[in-house]
Amino acid sequence: MDQNKKTILKSFSPVKILIPVFLGLAATVWLFIRDDKVSELKGLAQANVWWLVAALLVLLVRDVGYMYRIRSLTDKFLTWRNSLDVIMLWEFASAITPSVVGGTTIATIILNKEGIPLGKSLAYVMLTAVLDNMFFIVAAPIALLLTQGQVFPTFNLDPSDVAKLQSAFYISYSLIAVYTFAMIYALFVKPRAFKWLLLKVTSVHFLRKWRVNAFQHGNEIVWASEQLKGKGFNYWSRAIISTIFVWSARYFLLNCLIAAFTDVTLSEHMLIISRNLIFWIVMLIAITPGGAGIVEMAFPSFFGLFLGGFSSIVVVLYRLITYYPYLILGSIFLPRWIAKVFGHYPKQSEVRA
Repeated sequence: MDQNKKTILKSFSPVKILIPVFLGLAATVWLFIRDDKVSELKGLAQANVWWLVAALLVLLVRDVGYMYRIRSLTDKFLTWRNSLDVIMLWEFASAITPSVVGGTTIATIILNKEGIPLGKSLAYVMLTAVLDNMFFIVAAPIALLLTQGQVFPTFNLDPSDVAKLQSAFYISYSLIAVYTFAMIYALFVKPRAFKWLLLKVTSVHFLRKWRVNAFQHGNEIVWASEQLKGKGFNYWSRAIISTIFVWSARYFLLNCLIAAFTDVTLSEHMLIISRNLIFWIVMLIAITPGGAGIVEMAFPSFFGLFLGGFSSIVVVLYRLITYYPYLILGSIFLPRWIAKVFGHYPKQSEVRA
């Protein structure tokens, strides 16, 4: 079997799909049973339908934005149809892998099988990671400044829990910043020096077992850097603006869901967006696939202040709209995409492998 195909099927195995589903559903059930909140499901009848429709539209617009971005990054090598395949499978990969891992390895293979050379595929995937992380790095301090400390929730949390939450945020933010600026240096300043540094570090006795991986990763950085040389102002402006657009849409979707159940002022909308930003940065260090279970448990502490008795309902809707559909859509897109790029549908024995 083709090694890329084997990697794809192994990454998208049924077990890896069922794990986040089980964790998410278990956490959701626990939220309702813990304080006997099953009766709160009746609150769905009180939702403002127009805000729910707005949430779905924002989700659709966001995914179109992702398609536009990957098509622009590839200099329109990908058609809109191929961009749809890439984004659906990329979201699928992200949904079944821990947030700290993401779907970048799979995304590189997907782009490569769409006919993009490996070096360019690596460059585009690394660039999207850098753009996404830079959005967090720039937006987080702005959120902290504008909300003057209110961005960290205190609802139902004692001071020690708040301190732990703040520590988790600052640790996550620091790790993202260090990684991102290292990638920027490696991709745009001194790729060969970065490769040399990786080899030098892994020459230490207890790190030598990673030397081969360091050599490979160093080569990947050099290849990717060469592909990004000479890109003009229009290329970078489209990349940056589309990144701001898709992440703003991703955050505003939650605003729509909250507004469907309670009146929200403009200042509260801004606070929700700010808290959502902090929420996402903390969730980036989640160890479960797609943050399953952890998102459901942490959600009420961040947004219960705005929702009161509707927080359990909204977190269920939030995950139903933003998470589970990609598990379903990915399962639909995957076999068709494999048939397209490998020439036949995967066999049951291959999927189980």
